[in-house]
Amino acid sequence: MTLQQSIKLGAWLRRRAENVLVALLSIMFGTFLIQIFFRYVLNNPVGWTEEVIVTTWLWTVLWGAAFILSEAEEIRFDIIYLHISERLRRIFTVTTGIAVVFLYGTSLPATYKYVAFMRVEHSAYLRVPIDLMYSVYLIFAVASIGRYCWLIFHAIRGGVSPKTDPAKVND
Repeated sequence: MTLQQSIKLGAWLRRRAENVLVALLSIMFGTFLIQIFFRYVLNNPVGWTEEVIVTTWLWTVLWGAAFILSEAEEIRFDIIYLHISERLRRIFTVTTGIAVVFLYGTSLPATYKYVAFMRVEHSAYLRVPIDLMYSVYLIFAVASIGRYCWLIFHAIRGGVSPKTDPAKVND
């Protein structure tokens, strides 16, 4: 596969990840409207809507952090980070990257065991196995390990460290 094909595939995969995020937000919003309608119009609150909203919120946050958020949008101590040399920024990138890979990598087996163990539990209203509801954390952890391995590799090879430009951050 050529570099150009890899870039096209990456862009296509990112758009699909964005589609999943849009679907999750749409489901959350629609369920929220249903909840309001049942509670305030029909005066008959339903519990399943809260489960759907909490689950889609969890999936939205972790899915977005794993596949949509760019490095420039990550939280940093910009007051320090923007005022140090590029070499020191790369050292920070490698150091924090190694720490993240180590922590997520170390916790991954126990996390998998716990999520797999939760297969025996079901949600109160929808009776969905809890392991399905919280499996997104495993996806997030594996994606984060991959992302930080790439950042470490890129920083070691002398690539420019990602910076947040305060003038370009959307409020």
